[in-house]
Amino acid sequence: MPELPTLEGEEVKRYSRHLIMPEVGMDGQRKLKAASVLCVGAGGLGSPVAIYLAAAGIGRIGIVDYDVVDYSNLQRQIIHATPDVGRSKLESAKDRIEALNPHVHVETHETSLSSANALKLFDSYDVILDGTDNFPTRYLVNDACVLTGKPNAYGSIFRFEGQASVFATKEGPCYRCLYPEPPPPGLVPSCAEGGVLGVLPGVVGLIQATEAIKLILGIGEPLIGRFVIYDALKMRFRELKLKKDPECPVCGVHPTVTKLIDYEQFCGLRAEVTSTGGNGLMSSEALEIMPVELQKQIDAGKTPIILDVREPQEYQINKIAGSVLIPLGELPQRYQELDPDKEIVAHCKMGQRSAKAADFLRTVGFTKVKNLRGGILAWIDQVDPSQPKY
Repeated sequence: MPELPTLEGEEVKRYSRHLIMPEVGMDGQRKLKAASVLCVGAGGLGSPVAIYLAAAGIGRIGIVDYDVVDYSNLQRQIIHATPDVGRSKLESAKDRIEALNPHVHVETHETSLSSANALKLFDSYDVILDGTDNFPTRYLVNDACVLTGKPNAYGSIFRFEGQASVFATKEGPCYRCLYPEPPPPGLVPSCAEGGVLGVLPGVVGLIQATEAIKLILGIGEPLIGRFVIYDALKMRFRELKLKKDPECPVCGVHPTVTKLIDYEQFCGLRAEVTSTGGNGLMSSEALEIMPVELQKQIDAGKTPIILDVREPQEYQINKIAGSVLIPLGELPQRYQELDPDKEIVAHCKMGQRSAKAADFLRTVGFTKVKNLRGGILAWIDQVDPSQPKY
């Protein structure tokens, strides 16, 4: 075991409330200083995680992200501030951490986590914290943790509910033991589409940070084989017991996944080919329309039915003039309100829900349906920048 680093005089003052706890003490604080944690994401979960790990004295914190700070982030991503809008999230997060604790070494990885780089990135860190918000990256993080032997302090958030656990330890289950297969594409909306209570990631992120500290110190009872569900509306925590699945394709007795795979394809997010006339095949792009093309039709007096499948509260924020609001969940009961002989352009916020709506309409006999590529956010960017974005 390598020799633990010493604490400087200022660090003794800084961490004094840790040092007087028998579960931490001088040796425990030196362990924290010697430890390294990789935060996958500098968003809602990554923000409280990084801030509190830095405050606690984790010696080396890595952050993987490639996004820039947007106004819509500030409601929950507390590591960033209003002057940071437009800046790299990595730059913003690094500045905040170094201002809080100059004794922490911050490593930034401005890249999208992928099958090509995950194993190399994970290899030099002690604990991985999953702060992602999509299924392909969650499965990627899980599999890379299992293959590198790194514990995964997992968290996820949506609307008013949060989840947390510790996956991929030698004795415990992994994420695939809980969710062997991802849900069908479009079934579970993202936070950008479904929303999230601003304080929720604070609660879940602090659970993740707590688990990382406990794992490094070797104290307490980590959330290994335990899955915590937090309901903010009811202020209630529930705990489920998880067992390691001996048939798990990644961490089971006879694993079949021994290297990282194409996780977009695994989660069904690759563009699929659909049967049509002509040569019998056409790409999904042929079933979409760009905002500027829709505007040209409107200007030419050939306005199609513009079907907005968002929720009423989203429709209040912004809308395309003359659009018809039928939320996606109501479409199976209300599609008769639409004229099947007319052209229809479906849209939502970013295009995922409306793609699902267009697919449904085709199954019930509508033949002139297209999806507005990029949703109303693309419409605002390309056609009507006067409207607010969310």
